[in-house]
Amino acid sequence: MIEAVAFDLDGTLVRLPIDYEMLCEEFKKIMQISEVRPLVDAISKVDEKTRKLVFTAWDKAELGVFKETSINEPGMKIYRDFVDKPKALVTLQGKAIVDTILKKFGLIFNTVITREDELLRINQLKKVLVRLKVNANNLLFVGNTDGDAATAKKIGCQFHRIPE
Repeated sequence: MIEAVAFDLDGTLVRLPIDYEMLCEEFKKIMQISEVRPLVDAISKVDEKTRKLVFTAWDKAELGVFKETSINEPGMKIYRDFVDKPKALVTLQGKAIVDTILKKFGLIFNTVITREDELLRINQLKKVLVRLKVNANNLLFVGNTDGDAATAKKIGCQFHRIPE
């Protein structure tokens, strides 16, 4: 039985048209490394000062495309279908853009976990389980990537994939 739902943001509920190739080039300069993929791994290995610089650049890129952000209707339909259930948002987007998107589109979550709170999706979902006081098998995770599906499987929650 689904007691609560956790959503990814970009690609699931909305589409943020960020040029990640260009952004990753900027990250390489900031982190002074030649390869930043997988991005979460690269960011998790840098010191706090460098991480803050990366997050600042990322925030700037996200806020720079905000006006072009659009709804992803299949994800929003699921959001509406579970309007009465406790909901969480787990995302690698930053607090600044998340707050802006939530306001613009009228989205409400019981808990929101951004990259500033936790980089690893598995740890984001573990926090959701604690905050929403739900067992993994009663959580539906709605995402759009293979990584989202793999994380749901590892945690033991149900998963619904949104087509890209």
